[in-house]
Amino acid sequence: MSEPHDHSHPGHSHGHDHDHDHDHDHGHDHGHDHGHKHSPPPPGTPPPPSGPGGSGSGDDAGSQALAEALGSSFFIVRVLMVGLVALFFAKCFFIVGPQEKAVVLRFGKAQGVGNAALLTAGWHFALPFPIDEVKRIPIQEIQKVESTTGWYFVPPEMVAMNVDPAGSASLNPAQDGYVITGDTNILHTKATLSYRINDPIRFEFDFVNASNALQGLLDNALLSVAAHYQVDKILRDDVAGFRERVQARVAQLVRDYDLGITVEQCQVESRPPLFLKASFESVNTALSTRDKMRNDAKSYENRIMSRADSEASSRLSSAQAERFRMVKQVQADAQQFSDILPLYEGNPDLYHHLLLAEKIGQVLTNVQDKWYLPQRTDGKSRELRLQLSREPLKPAAAMSNN
Repeated sequence: MSEPHDHSHPGHSHGHDHDHDHDHDHGHDHGHDHGHKHSPPPPGTPPPPSGPGGSGSGDDAGSQALAEALGSSFFIVRVLMVGLVALFFAKCFFIVGPQEKAVVLRFGKAQGVGNAALLTAGWHFALPFPIDEVKRIPIQEIQKVESTTGWYFVPPEMVAMNVDPAGSASLNPAQDGYVITGDTNILHTKATLSYRINDPIRFEFDFVNASNALQGLLDNALLSVAAHYQVDKILRDDVAGFRERVQARVAQLVRDYDLGITVEQCQVESRPPLFLKASFESVNTALSTRDKMRNDAKSYENRIMSRADSEASSRLSSAQAERFRMVKQVQADAQQFSDILPLYEGNPDLYHHLLLAEKIGQVLTNVQDKWYLPQRTDGKSRELRLQLSREPLKPAAAMSNN
């Protein structure tokens, strides 16, 4: 018979008093290792149901669930990392359009010197911001800058509606811009300059802000040229000349400062002060009426002169034709006279009788009654008796009707 033995564990007291031999191990699953080896269950074996004193199986299920969750999380992280890397490299490529050039700035410094830094149309590579920055420069696109230093203040809501503000009693220098003309008048004027970039490096990197510099040059041109013009010439008499002078002035300043641009066109708009707008409109109306009347008079003058010239030309042509005809007639008569003169000189009586017969024929053509009194052969005169106040003879047609 075996001796009673005691398995003592901290916090546990097990007393065994058996009457048989103990040739086997006693395993107690209380979270303690007593030197007994336990073989792990084969794969796929479901964990034993937990019950009182069986908390170990629940810990294994939690660990397995945690492992599965961590595995899924690691997979998602790996997918996100691959996507981020792909996005990173995708953002490194960019396209330069055919109407522009580009410069890559690495930490603010251009990659290349001079024109070598300019990237032409096509695909290019650059690291994402903030390492690299791509500066695009439109070289073919027409760009514009506007000068309103001499223009009156217009509220933004009126600008959106394209409506001018009502004129006040006087100009407000605190908010209204203006220029002073050569005849010491006040005028509002603004200009819009169209330009094209021909030296991108100079324009973009040699000035803090080339657009602002260009606007300042346009302001200078407006103020300078207006100071040499009279107000009437700017508003009415020489509008095109004023615009051309402003464009020539700003083009000269651009060349002097070498902004790297080409001036394409300059549009200038000028208006009188708002509080004098009605007066200027009255003057313009009167001048328009004067010009219309002057143009009508000039048109009438041209019409009368044209008609007179036409009549004069017609009369001159008629006179020339009549002169030519008369000269020819006189020449023909002179030639005829020259031809019959020898014949007349040979027998003058014959021509006397011919002329007398011709004249008598002309005289007797329209005479109703004719009497012919030939000379008597004896040389004596004939006695002619005419009945006065006799009844006129009726025409032959009337007698036949009766």
